[in-house]
Amino acid sequence: MRLFAVILTALFLSLPQLAAAATLDRIKQTGEFRIGFREDAPPFAFKDSIGEAGGYSVDLCRTVAAELKREVGLEKIEVKYIAVDAKTRFQAIQDGEIDILCGPTTQTLSRRALVDFSLPTFIDGASVLFRADGPNNFEGLAGKKVGVRAATTTEEALRNTLEKLKIAAEVVPVAQHDEGLGKLQSGEISAYFADRAILTFLLIGSTDPGALRLSSRFFTQEPYALALPRGDSDFRLVVDRTLTRLYKSGEILQIFQASFGNKTEATDMLKALYVINRLPE
Repeated sequence: MRLFAVILTALFLSLPQLAAAATLDRIKQTGEFRIGFREDAPPFAFKDSIGEAGGYSVDLCRTVAAELKREVGLEKIEVKYIAVDAKTRFQAIQDGEIDILCGPTTQTLSRRALVDFSLPTFIDGASVLFRADGPNNFEGLAGKKVGVRAATTTEEALRNTLEKLKIAAEVVPVAQHDEGLGKLQSGEISAYFADRAILTFLLIGSTDPGALRLSSRFFTQEPYALALPRGDSDFRLVVDRTLTRLYKSGEILQIFQASFGNKTEATDMLKALYVINRLPE
């Protein structure tokens, strides 16, 4: 009886790994590839004016879908887009609701205990968007309100930075980046803290860009990657091969320009990331 209980326990503990390892088999059987994406994180992932998923990371996942079709030997794969938020995104992978997470997702060691990650897809860092009529540096935010996207590594970085620099500013978590921009433009907060690429996109799309000022200072380093089911090395290999080929061919720069605009150039650090991750076959 005791031996039977031990066997049952071992089988139960192995279920998540068995489920994760079946991604390619399930796609082959169902003909469906499920992309999880953030609706509120442009230019990496968002829902456009006609309700469709778009953005830099989503385009990478679409390219993965094309590669999967060849990998599993299907003439057609139905791509299903499933919206997730900052709080539910990793649980959606663990529960098998999505096959891949496409967005500005920072790879960390603690998150790797929950999910696996692809090769790096972007490199960024947290910075600050100020009101032009407000503080002109981070230290000037003492006694002021600073907005940040809730439940992200960026919120954690903001709180840690304020504590480290001994700056007594009030942190105002928001549900979406657009909400943070609105509070900044209305004067409800004095600054908005986010990854610099996102801040650049918000600044360009604001109603009065001249009323805002983007800091050149970086407070963190954020290595983005696509999040995947933990323990599924076969699926991860397909994703990494897709990314490597994009980096080798230079097509990645076309995807970058389509998302960030022709006036925005990839940084030297980002270009180096593309070169370093051109893995040999």
